[in-house]
Amino acid sequence: MSGVLVVFAKRPEPGQVKTRLCPPFTAEQAAAFYACMLEDVLETSARAARALGLEPVLAVHPPEAASTLPAPAGLRREPQLGADLGARMEDAVLRELGAGRRPVLLRGSDSPTLGLATLEAALEALAKSDLVICPDRDGGYNLVGLVRAVPGLFSHPMSTDSVLADTLARARLGGLTHSLLPAAFDVDGAADLALLAAVRARGEAGDCPRTLAWLDRHGWPT
Repeated sequence: MSGVLVVFAKRPEPGQVKTRLCPPFTAEQAAAFYACMLEDVLETSARAARALGLEPVLAVHPPEAASTLPAPAGLRREPQLGADLGARMEDAVLRELGAGRRPVLLRGSDSPTLGLATLEAALEALAKSDLVICPDRDGGYNLVGLVRAVPGLFSHPMSTDSVLADTLARARLGGLTHSLLPAAFDVDGAADLALLAAVRARGEAGDCPRTLAWLDRHGWPT
């Protein structure tokens, strides 16, 4: 049985997504921006998953939005289940591994420049490690992959600057070997918009046309 690429996503609801972009965005703008970013990420992920022999999966919060969130055809939809983000991540990983699908790659929906090359590198790393992580610039990560897992791997606060360190500490306690990929970035705050602009200027923004077009329309630096 082949592995899976699971995209963790939220319903683009004002006040519930990209709140660290408010200001400079309004809550309505932040939700519209996230919707564009999510559409780009889902399309890129579905295409990359098929190229790599993975099944694309969309995991949605809140759970009742799993059947209604727009997504490309062919993605298996699953609700995110758990009291917090760490619990929902663990549930998704253990559910997929428990069904015999491995490796499991789990990515966020706010890293629009993360594409095929990074996913391919993650699979290569998992040939020699139990766990692979792509760090981001704020102490967290935007991609995690596993061929086996231990309960409690994500049982720590997930919105801190020590998320990566905490996850690696729990991995070592559980006997998991790990590899780290070159760092990438999420688009969480205003400083990340400038970072996206710099990446775009170098021609390295990847396949995120809706994200960039939304920023262009609204006059934000890209």
